[in-house]
Amino acid sequence: MAKQHLDIIFETTQFVAINKPAGLLSIPDREQTQTSLKDLLIQKYGKIFTVHRLDKDTSGVIIFAKDEATHKYLSQLFEGRAVEKYYQAIVLGTPPQKKGTIDAPIAEHALDKGKMIIHQRGTDSVTDYEVLEEHKFYSLVQFQLHTGRTHQIRVHSQNIGHPIACDPLYGDGKPILLSSFKKKFKLSKHDEEERPMLNRVALHSYQLKFKDEGGKQIILTAELPKDMRALLQQMRKHL
Repeated sequence: MAKQHLDIIFETTQFVAINKPAGLLSIPDREQTQTSLKDLLIQKYGKIFTVHRLDKDTSGVIIFAKDEATHKYLSQLFEGRAVEKYYQAIVLGTPPQKKGTIDAPIAEHALDKGKMIIHQRGTDSVTDYEVLEEHKFYSLVQFQLHTGRTHQIRVHSQNIGHPIACDPLYGDGKPILLSSFKKKFKLSKHDEEERPMLNRVALHSYQLKFKDEGGKQIILTAELPKDMRALLQQMRKHL
């Protein structure tokens, strides 16, 4: 197994917070065909405990516990909604209301395994959102999760008519090309076809806030990854 760089945001003797890159599994999948972040942490620490997880394509802050007692404490914080969870995403279009709350129950799709839908038989799911930047075709939006359903932000974004960019399950799944918003775009001599600026679900776990066992306030922040930052920089240029 190749050694991979771990971007450690914060570490104590009880837990470690990592800035997970997009494309890396949080924990091993059933097939175990790919190395996961948890595998890398086991290599480093020997023993590690899963507290919560991020989708493979989602980047950003994720916490793992180093012992059973901390695992229990942190898991209870997440289950008891005592962790403030903020995400940032690039979405299609701009929501007409710049701030709002999406309160819509989420259930598993009856036929399409792994897909979630808004349905009254679903579990209560609440997400706050705020538009941070508006661009011609896309916006940067901050979400605060009040519940922790599978694909919650992705489903809720779709529900308000502004799915997350490049989302194959809940949006159009199309990569974002510079030529789509840069008027005089020219392909460089070396490229036969345009390379996408972004080709993954544009969702990032930005910040977690909670109190540790000693009552100390912990704020963990992971700035937007390079691919999302580069895209926003180009959008600001070509308004």
